[in-house]
Amino acid sequence: MPESAEEVYQRIVASAGDGGRLPMPESGEWDIFPWEVVDGALAPKVIRPPAGEPGRYGEDPTKPCGQCVNGVAPDRVVWEDEHWVLTHPGEPTGLPLVLMLHTREHEDFGQLDDEIASQFGRISNRLVRIIEHLPNIGRVHVSRWGDGGAHFHVWFFARTKGLMPVLGSPAAEWNDIIPPGSETVWRQDLHTVATKLSNWGGDARA
Repeated sequence: MPESAEEVYQRIVASAGDGGRLPMPESGEWDIFPWEVVDGALAPKVIRPPAGEPGRYGEDPTKPCGQCVNGVAPDRVVWEDEHWVLTHPGEPTGLPLVLMLHTREHEDFGQLDDEIASQFGRISNRLVRIIEHLPNIGRVHVSRWGDGGAHFHVWFFARTKGLMPVLGSPAAEWNDIIPPGSETVWRQDLHTVATKLSNWGGDARA
């Protein structure tokens, strides 16, 4: 069962120490991170001039698709069927659950045929319903960012009910900031999601 907001908060306080503030995540050093401190205040970075689009993994000949070349690590698979694979990041996360749904075939949004697109809708709807019925889950955010890889992948971020201000799109950022929870609890929740999703077909792997 996912932790309550009070339990997560106590873990944050214990990890933050005397200063009360958690450390910046690695994303703060990314070129695409939009903020910087100017004269002691947070401000948007200066936008650079237009440039060519970077090649994505699985699209640029020098950057092959890792999933197609190496496959999905078996120990990260939560659930799978003939067309789809649901994975976890490999270890507990700051949010209760973070999952990614991939197609087996190398294709992207806008390239799915109607049947596969319909399957995506059904699986996503079931997955959100399953996770949001777990105790202490406030909402599941479904997100797709396609600038890194050309192989279809969609993220599912489950946030803790009552833990403010972990709301809306910043929840994905908080996931990299909040210290991870118990691996035992996390694996139990993965098992619950996998088992319930397999009621409609496919195989539970977690």
